[in-house]
Amino acid sequence: MTDPCVAWPTRRNLRAMKLLVVDDHVMVRQGLAALLDGRGAATAVIQAGDVAGALAAVQANPDLEAVLLDLNLPGVGGMGAIGEIGRLRPDLPVVILSSSEDPEDVRRALDLGALGYVPKSASPETLISAVQMVLAGEVYVPPLLANAPPPPPGIAELTPRQREILAAVARGLSNKDIAVQFGLSEKTVKVHVGAIFRALAVFNRTQAANAAVAAGLIPRPPPGPGPGPPSA
Repeated sequence: MTDPCVAWPTRRNLRAMKLLVVDDHVMVRQGLAALLDGRGAATAVIQAGDVAGALAAVQANPDLEAVLLDLNLPGVGGMGAIGEIGRLRPDLPVVILSSSEDPEDVRRALDLGALGYVPKSASPETLISAVQMVLAGEVYVPPLLANAPPPPPGIAELTPRQREILAAVARGLSNKDIAVQFGLSEKTVKVHVGAIFRALAVFNRTQAANAAVAAGLIPRPPPGPGPGPPSA
């Protein structure tokens, strides 16, 4: 079944990425590397079989753009690795690629800082689109959570800067525009946007904007104009 949450990419609109794939199964890593290379989605795929190898790869490759991380890893596991990678590179997006489709695993991974969660049952097009969505400043979640109503927004958890960025998101500004407005790097804005999404328990910019309006951070949009006077 087609995933309704993503657009299927083609070679013409793929942007090559340098990625780190972390999985304790060699065949899975090699298969992902071949898939990404074959579809023109990666200029290089670094591989690691455990958390220690992943952390070493992150340190050795400062130009990495994203990490594809399995949850079932020896040692601290994928959940623990999310925070470890974040401490080394707060700006480096982590996308979970797991055989688990348990909603609680999805929520926990996002709460810990992952910016995407793709079940291994998803199509290759979904995986590539999810990574590109994350690199564009969004959070990707599988359809099993995408339509779930979010819990009440946690505006109080946001810093003053994050409230300013949330208001800018609600006004429709892109990450690039927000970076210029506040004198920040675009990567720093992405980190803030990810933290905002997690604090508000939302999964996209539209839901974040609705939370900002509900909290009074930006004015509620006026109703559309009523019908004009009847013609003579």
